[in-house]
Amino acid sequence: MIFNLKGDATYPQVKETENVIIPHITNNIGAWGAGFVIALSKRWKEPEAMYRELYKSYALGSTMFVQVEKNITVANMTAQNDIISNTSRDNPPIDYVALEKTLKTVYNKAKLMNASVHMPKIGSGLAGGDWSLIEKIIDEIFADVDVYVYIFN
Repeated sequence: MIFNLKGDATYPQVKETENVIIPHITNNIGAWGAGFVIALSKRWKEPEAMYRELYKSYALGSTMFVQVEKNITVANMTAQNDIISNTSRDNPPIDYVALEKTLKTVYNKAKLMNASVHMPKIGSGLAGGDWSLIEKIIDEIFADVDVYVYIFN
């Protein structure tokens, strides 16, 4: 089930002992520095460091899990082919097939960890995706896992 919250997904609104996964979309060209990753990098250095070190070995549809705190794991989901400045709004860089694959990987990890999932409106910003379509994919995959989508205020 999807719950909408106001706030910052890098500060999940949970009890300290709850397991949390924070998924977000990364591109496949090594670009990091705009959108939600700015907030991630301000809070934790590990997701960016691991992405920069390993992005070439992660194809579209791959997910890189980075534990940043005892109960918080960030999921770098490679679901964006290139970046919007190299593509057009008519042909946005989001790859919906890759997104679905990465979200299924996050779902499996969330079930294994008994974790809730906390995220921004993934894929609908710099990746150029259609949020109503993305929300439908999330809702179908995470039918029995709580997902919190944060609207930054």
